[in-house]
Amino acid sequence: MKYDGYRALVAVAGGKAKVFTRTGLDWTGKFPGVAAAAADLSVDSALIDGEIVAFKDGKPDFSTLQDAISSGGDGLALFAFDLLELDGEDLAARPLVERKARLRPLFDGTDDTVRYSEHIVGSGEKLFAAMCAEGFEGVVSKRADAPYRGTRTKGWVKIKCTQRQEFVVIGWSESDKAGRGFKALLLGLNGPNGLRYAGKVGTGFSNDTMLDLRARLDRLARKTAPVDVPRAAARGAHWVSPKLVAEVAFAEFTAENVVRHASFLGLREDKPAAEVVAERPADPPASTSSVTISSPDRIIDPTSRLTKGRLAAYYEAMAPAMLPWLANRPISLVRCPQGRAKQCFFQKHDAGSFGTHVHHVDIREKDGSTEPYLYIDSADGMLACVQMGTIEFHGWGSLVADVERPDRMVFDLDPDEGLGFDDVKRAAEDIKQHLADIGLTSYPMLSGGKGVHVIVPLKPDARWPAVKSFAERFARALGEAEATRFTANMKKAERTGRIFIDWLRNQRGSTAVLPYVVRARAGAGVATPVTWSELKDIESPAAFTARDLDTLLERANGRSLKHWGTSDQVLPEV
Repeated sequence: MKYDGYRALVAVAGGKAKVFTRTGLDWTGKFPGVAAAAADLSVDSALIDGEIVAFKDGKPDFSTLQDAISSGGDGLALFAFDLLELDGEDLAARPLVERKARLRPLFDGTDDTVRYSEHIVGSGEKLFAAMCAEGFEGVVSKRADAPYRGTRTKGWVKIKCTQRQEFVVIGWSESDKAGRGFKALLLGLNGPNGLRYAGKVGTGFSNDTMLDLRARLDRLARKTAPVDVPRAAARGAHWVSPKLVAEVAFAEFTAENVVRHASFLGLREDKPAAEVVAERPADPPASTSSVTISSPDRIIDPTSRLTKGRLAAYYEAMAPAMLPWLANRPISLVRCPQGRAKQCFFQKHDAGSFGTHVHHVDIREKDGSTEPYLYIDSADGMLACVQMGTIEFHGWGSLVADVERPDRMVFDLDPDEGLGFDDVKRAAEDIKQHLADIGLTSYPMLSGGKGVHVIVPLKPDARWPAVKSFAERFARALGEAEATRFTANMKKAERTGRIFIDWLRNQRGSTAVLPYVVRARAGAGVATPVTWSELKDIESPAAFTARDLDTLLERANGRSLKHWGTSDQVLPEV
């Protein structure tokens, strides 16, 4: 189990005990109860490695630990997980399992202030899933045969249920509310080129914490920013010397490499600011697919640092949610063999080069010839495409069983560059209402790029000419009725200040991006189904990215999207 607390070394000798941080600071005075309990261990001498925690609702909680330390350090507990020395014998070179076997008997009969940290051999994925489900921070995986090392090695791997880590505080912004010490902390991280800006955190502060922080910030004040900060973020900011370290939970790093949806957890006084770097994200879960992904560490999106292996893991995990929309449908692929920053291309035909998991269906072309179009029906098929450099999946509006009868219409709302996302959302809502007025139910999907797709599910009844005709007449009617807002003309010159209602996706052979597909764009946004009610509060068509796998899985299996994209309806006769 990964404990949400302070790492500590406890030295016991001569009936006394001292508590040190991992950097060697003597913090015995901050943890008097732990020191007193450790002094009672039945040993001549020992050096014990562990984690000091405080509990909230039965779980270790870092914020509660901070409060307990400031109140005198009572009510805390030490979980001991390693033994470096015992009665004069140096154990550091011994295997971890042997050290823990020597550690366990020391805690027989002790109270809950000092405890032995249990472990499980194997079953790491099951343990991780169980810990996350119960609301714990995560797990630490350790090599059972490893000697003790005082520095970070590959022998220990931390896997967290939510993203959280330390940041360096580089400044603060003023609040417009009376009595509030500041609005947000400005954050930084150390990297290969020194300290860099990493975003802001403006939530998670109690009143007492805010007052204490403001006093500390004032003592560290300086006139200039310690790093280059974007002009918008620097406006009205106050700067401090980069010495404070804050523990922060957050949703992800954005395309600009700053934190999103950050929440303050507490200050870390046990770690120097110079050691604070971006932690390596957890490896994706092991694949159960028969498809081998070569070059899994290849970066395919430099902005989000998404790798080929992580893209494959995303698609494998999302397959149950994606296949109802993707399977058994003629598809086109956006392939970027060297990553999205290099050359990408569409591919829609195949004669077997993708392997046995990717199929083809022969479709008659306009000139009378027949071409083999791609389709897949399994997660292995998706991964076979990823192995060939695929990032995006785009689908026909019909299935291979009857390619001539569409089962959906798609209106892609593509805004002119000068328009904001609020304009697109209002447009989507209006189109929904116009469709409802003629008896059609529709659903919104964030494109993961610039706009919104309004999707109209259909019974596969009408043929392509009728669906194309309806979509074109609907879009042109809107363009004529509200010429200052909409256009149905794809020419760039016609789009200035307006939203292009792309109806051309509703013709035989055209494709549209499918639900939950990762886009080959900066930041790896995802085409995400949403409800009409939540669309109003979403701030970007790329609000979800490939990093949001857990959130997207939870949403796909949730009640609000249970019937998304389904309706037993046919085209009205208008």
